[in-house]
Amino acid sequence: MMSRPSRSLPLTPDPGRPRPKRDPRQLPRLLAFARPYRLLFILGLCATLISSGLNLIFPRLFGRLIDASFLRVGSTDTGPLDRIVLTLLGIFALSSVFGAAQAYLLARVGAGVVADLRRALFGHLLTLSPRFFADHKTGDLTSRLTADVGTVQAITSTALAQLAALSVNIVGSTALLVLTSARLSLLTLAVIPLVIGTAVLIGRQIRRVSREVQDRVAEANASAEEAISGVRVVQGFTAEGVEQVRYGRGVQASFLAALKRARLQALMSGTMGFLTFGSLALVLWSGGRQVMSGQLTPGNLVTFLIYALQVGGAVAGLTGVFSQFQEALGASGRIFELLDERSDLPEPASPRPLAHAEGRVAFRQVAFGYGETPTLQGMSFDVPAGQIVALVGPSGAGKTTLANLIPRFWDVTGGSVQVDGHDVRGYELKDLRAQIGLVPQETLLFSGSIEENIRYGRPDATAAEVEAAARAANADSFIRAFPGGYGTVVGERGVKLSGGQRQRIAIARALLKDPRILILDEATSALDNESEALVQGALETLMQGRTTFVIAHRLSTIRNAHRILVMNAGEIVEDGPHEELMTRGGLYRDLYELQFRREQEERAELV
Repeated sequence: MMSRPSRSLPLTPDPGRPRPKRDPRQLPRLLAFARPYRLLFILGLCATLISSGLNLIFPRLFGRLIDASFLRVGSTDTGPLDRIVLTLLGIFALSSVFGAAQAYLLARVGAGVVADLRRALFGHLLTLSPRFFADHKTGDLTSRLTADVGTVQAITSTALAQLAALSVNIVGSTALLVLTSARLSLLTLAVIPLVIGTAVLIGRQIRRVSREVQDRVAEANASAEEAISGVRVVQGFTAEGVEQVRYGRGVQASFLAALKRARLQALMSGTMGFLTFGSLALVLWSGGRQVMSGQLTPGNLVTFLIYALQVGGAVAGLTGVFSQFQEALGASGRIFELLDERSDLPEPASPRPLAHAEGRVAFRQVAFGYGETPTLQGMSFDVPAGQIVALVGPSGAGKTTLANLIPRFWDVTGGSVQVDGHDVRGYELKDLRAQIGLVPQETLLFSGSIEENIRYGRPDATAAEVEAAARAANADSFIRAFPGGYGTVVGERGVKLSGGQRQRIAIARALLKDPRILILDEATSALDNESEALVQGALETLMQGRTTFVIAHRLSTIRNAHRILVMNAGEIVEDGPHEELMTRGGLYRDLYELQFRREQEERAELV
């Protein structure tokens, strides 16, 4: 069996280690995903600016409406009043139309950016090597793919438009404030630097805490994903309480971090509210004194108050946008950590073509280790095309590791693995792996139909080809026995099928792919005798005319192999066909006789 890393490590930083500093290039990188939607964004931005500009007009008209009402007390001529009201209604209507256009256009941009970012991130994850996934939790990766990407949606769409609109409001309202009353404007504007400074100070802390919230949520998701995917083991060991406690700790940590963020956001909101409305109270007090002294009309005072409210609202809005930017930058840091990951299986600069392999495989002084301890050392042998080679040895001998080097799931640390006389590192990974089929011990089926799972080997296959592959894999009869036939949904990981049925679906999938090199990794070890016989018959069909590497748990299944490589401690200690190795004596005969006695005992128990 392959030596695997012990327990997957979280992608989130160790709390004891310093966090990476925010990269100022994150924002341009995020905005690059909005480039395909720049026309929609520009139209949405224009609609935002027009709507904001219209909103600057109505306070002036509102003030005139009040003055017209006061100055014409007792008059029956309502013409001026009617015209002002109609103008106000027209402005409100136009503002609503452009506001609705802005909302739709920017929502379209945001949804497109999130979809593109998720596609890019998922596509990049699929290019990373098995070593990366061995070191990182699936739940944490999916959290970044979903929650973190969703967090950055606002910054790539509405946040920038809001920034433009709020800037227009602040500049326009401030100018009109000064034109309405320069004296009151000084009192109002004096508070703005204090508001901005408070927002920046608290906003920085919100960004840091937001990153912590995202990390804690990802860790909780990782625990939940592990427990759900392994629910049979959890229930089999009655470890539900253990998993509840583990997940509960993660949820509690994310809850405490969220509370910390909520306190900071509440502090910012409360401070902004007090500074904004406190300054308005002072303005109303000072303006009221000017109205009483005749220096200001009631309409101008109302106009000034509305503009002051717009300035205060815009400043408060800027603090909210700033907070959004901080949260999004925290999430984007986690996203770009993944996008910046590079596979440790580099593609060749000038790949050698491999359209149709012969199937010759050679190991030349191959050495490999997952860490400092070598797993394979000095491995050399040649396998002609079409030969069936069995890999035998005690657990931990390196059998699966050896097989995983052929499709280049891992790179050798010394020597070379060759296919058709050339180093596998000289081929493109997709070309190399297109020539290799794999039937593992633990078959993974996807949660679609049986037909979709078989067609996974070759998506463009016809229905007739799918059924032919199923018949060759001894799977057609049980498939047709289901009410849904080939359209039967297998459930997550094929949970609705038995182990033997799953294996035969996997064999049909490999048959449909029609690989030149085949790797069978203990494909029958977990099956009962009846299922094993059916699967073994399907495997014999699958192996015909292909270079095959068989890793067998039951030695009786590999007696007919052309050649048997006996491995121990990462080395080939015996090499030859079954009869020769049995005659020669040694590790193989010891393993075979031990296994034979076990099988005899199993049969006796059944009888």
